[in-house]
Amino acid sequence: MNLSNLPKTVTRSKKRVGRGIGSGKGGHTTGRGTKGQKARGKVRLGFEGTKTKKSFVKKLPMLRGRGKFKPWGGHPEIINLKDLASWPEKTPVTEENLIKRGLVERGPVKILGNGEVKAVLTVKVKVSKQAGEKITKAGGKVEV
Repeated sequence: MNLSNLPKTVTRSKKRVGRGIGSGKGGHTTGRGTKGQKARGKVRLGFEGTKTKKSFVKKLPMLRGRGKFKPWGGHPEIINLKDLASWPEKTPVTEENLIKRGLVERGPVKILGNGEVKAVLTVKVKVSKQAGEKITKAGGKVEV
């Protein structure tokens, strides 16, 4: 075995700073430059001193108004019963089937009671109270 045939090591161990002069990064400044806050201790990420008026965090837009503590993107897409008038009776009304037929772009989905239902439907998405009554009255069922 020759030294030229040995595999190359890709990773090196991290240089430990401030562990004596013999370590290569020891002694007076230990690779941190001279003086100042960063040379002495830890500075948290995003810290900018006392300049609060021009700081990065202050430049970001605030969420204002009543709903600022509510989670984002929680509104379902809405479909009315009149949109399901041409729905085939044997296929259940699910989010996947609604996306395949092009009635909805993405989930979650909620069905509201605007319109009439003549077909017997099996619904497996969220339904309003009025829409649920109309579906069961037509002979269908709601499974949520």
